[in-house]
Amino acid sequence: MCTYLTLATEVTGSGLGESDWFALRQAVVYFDHPQDAPVEHALCIDFRDGEQGAARRVAVELDPASARRLAEAIVSALDAGEEVADRRSLV
Repeated sequence: MCTYLTLATEVTGSGLGESDWFALRQAVVYFDHPQDAPVEHALCIDFRDGEQGAARRVAVELDPASARRLAEAIVSALDAGEEVADRRSLV
C-alpha cells in the first residue's frame, strides 16, 4: 500500500555530495516503499538544496524502528546540547 504522505520543510544546513558540500534548504519526508532499503516500507528523507531539487540531494531510507531511534537521538542531543550552551552563556 502506498501512503503518498509527503511533508516538506525548510532547513538551514549543509550536505556532503559526491565531491563537495552544498547548502541544504529543504527536507522532504515521506513514509512509503523505499527505492533501495530492504524493507516493505521506510521513512525516507531527502535533504535538498532547494534550487536544483532532487538533482542535488542527500537521500536516506530507514526502517520504522531505526527512524524512531534516530528521532529520539536527535531530540536528546538537541536537549542536552542546548542545556550545555545555555549554562555556558550564563558564565
